Amino acid sequence: MTNLFEPFALGPLTLPNRLVIAPMTRNRATEGGVPTELVAEYYAQRASAGLIIAEAATPSAVGQTYPNITALHTDAHQEGWRRVVRAVHGRMFLQLQHGGRVGHPDTSGRTPVAPSPVPLPEPVHTPTGRQAAVTPRELTGDEVRATIADFARAARRAVDAGFAGVEVHGANGYLLHQFLAENTNHRTDSYGGSPENRARFAAEVVAAVVAEIGADRTGLRISPGNTVNGIAEGDPLVVYPPLLDAVAHHGLAYLHVAFADPGSQAYKEIRTRWTGTLIANPVLPVDRVPDDGGRAAAERLLAAGADLIALGRPFLANPDLVERLRAGAPVNQVRERYLMYVGGPTGYTDYPTLAG
Repeated sequence: MTNLFEPFALGPLTLPNRLVIAPMTRNRATEGGVPTELVAEYYAQRASAGLIIAEAATPSAVGQTYPNITALHTDAHQEGWRRVVRAVHGRMFLQLQHGGRVGHPDTSGRTPVAPSPVPLPEPVHTPTGRQAAVTPRELTGDEVRATIADFARAARRAVDAGFAGVEVHGANGYLLHQFLAENTNHRTDSYGGSPENRARFAAEVVAAVVAEIGADRTGLRISPGNTVNGIAEGDPLVVYPPLLDAVAHHGLAYLHVAFADPGSQAYKEIRTRWTGTLIANPVLPVDRVPDDGGRAAAERLLAAGADLIALGRPFLANPDLVERLRAGAPVNQVRERYLMYVGGPTGYTDYPTLAG
């Protein structure tokens, strides 16, 4: 059976193990979206992972979701990320995420945009606390094309900053996922209606990024069946096969499945259809790190055909998670949940290692 600690060839990269740091937004950038020295320290602490997928960076100002998230659409953003990559000296992809309707004018200074004017059904975090979501403005055809170009430009900036590649975020209820889902996409043009049309925007974003930086530098993240941020896709076996069919010919670096359940029909169908590298992110408790650090769940996914395993909270609380899993050592628990998302070093860079 495949071992978590075996090396893996990911395009031109040789990963020393099959453990991946899942992209986790920690809201520690400047107000302008520039990653700080603290962000660089955080990732450098975790450089023993086979691959780091750095947190969501927005490719445009209107795509900002929450306060103090990172971005990548200015020279200052690019320079900030260059400092992070230099600190890690390792294998890093950067996730690109447009929030779509998940945003607020008090955060970005702009009215959020989306496939259709369907508001988020829950409050959204802003600089002054949680507020009711506003109704997003429907993207025009020209704006759809401009947004696709924003992703491509951000991908170029990421590579120029030193990243090995980028992950296009098509999951968790953000803009690409909003195009995929039935309840957030009511369009009547070529980007709405049929499953093939609802998959078109995500497929065109991927194609534009591939054209800009190459397929071996491009990954895609999806979360079939995930209802976060008010998403209701319908049957995931309806919309995801057309999406995978539309991007498969590129030969992407990987497909990343979030909240992967190895026993589900959706996961089995995806693994059958996707012949390239598959990163799987297991479903783990939301309020604690499993006592084994997630190893059992990771090994179940490896046995079900995943090539690499992405872990979030276990890596947040354990900078040396690879070493702990290899040794079967006890793991740290995540501190107060609030500190996962706001603040300074506490609950971010101050977790102890086995070495003390």
